[in-house]
Amino acid sequence: WSSAMSSLPKNVRIGRNGRIGILKKIPHDLWQHPRYFGKAKVVERSTGTANQEEGVKIATAMLALLEVEFSQLRAELERNRADGKCLDEGTFVEISNAVGSAAQTRLSVAENHAGRNKITVRQRSQVGEETRRDIIDAAMKEFAEKGLTGARVDDIATRTRTTKPMIYYHFGSKEKLYAAVIEEAYGGVRSKEQGLHLDDLPPESAMQRLVEVTFDHHAAHPEHVRLVCVENMERARHITGRPSMVQRNAIAIETVRTLLERGERDGIFRPGINPWHLHLLITSFCFIRVSNRYTWNAVFEMDLWEKNNVLQQRQMIVEAVLRYVKPCC
Repeated sequence: WSSAMSSLPKNVRIGRNGRIGILKKIPHDLWQHPRYFGKAKVVERSTGTANQEEGVKIATAMLALLEVEFSQLRAELERNRADGKCLDEGTFVEISNAVGSAAQTRLSVAENHAGRNKITVRQRSQVGEETRRDIIDAAMKEFAEKGLTGARVDDIATRTRTTKPMIYYHFGSKEKLYAAVIEEAYGGVRSKEQGLHLDDLPPESAMQRLVEVTFDHHAAHPEHVRLVCVENMERARHITGRPSMVQRNAIAIETVRTLLERGERDGIFRPGINPWHLHLLITSFCFIRVSNRYTWNAVFEMDLWEKNNVLQQRQMIVEAVLRYVKPCC
């Protein structure tokens, strides 16, 4: 961080990328809290803007939210010390949710001059999760339409019921919000797959069901396809190395592998099929008919999304996969 501009308020700095941000030391009495224990003793957050006037306003709001966070964590530590308890990781997660939600509530009260009604921790937590969900939904539309470079946090905030400072409070930066949105896009289809209960179906029926759901999900969520295209243009730099991405998507391969093994044991599927390649076969067809819809129509004058074409494509990919996995003889 640079402190070249002496006119900046306390704890407000200019980052190496030229953007305004905050740099604040963690109070010593909070060093033992699980959020900060064994970690850096400063908080660094970017406002996402290089405009000094706008950045200072956002940074001031972020610092106010941070003070709310410190107060909440300090009160929790004091209560637990009085009770002779230690904070475990599970308790910390619950506190973190409450803190973020309390900050959202405090900011909303300040902006709207609302009354000082007491809100339970459970209600605050729900408000915080709803806010985060609202931000991701709005950001998904913005990033899908304009890509990472073209999307603006101001426009995302306009699409939501929250504010620009609160977006940075929850996600830290536009890039981190974008990464969360990409992970959400992948998580959508993974959640669908996990809800199918394929183990309850015969292998062939289960395979058909998996293909159909994959086809339908891609068709119903073209914004997910556009986001994956955007991230490929970014060479996957925002999701590379994220353990949650690797773990969540490993489940998809395990689902296919388990299904192939069941079918092989029953003599319905041929042995030696690579689950990654089969996943690629299924996903690529379902993906490209969405990603290339407009270019395909321009070149071939054929709308892939015309009702009869959709029905034929859905049937075709199911038949192609089932024929591919069947024994040769």
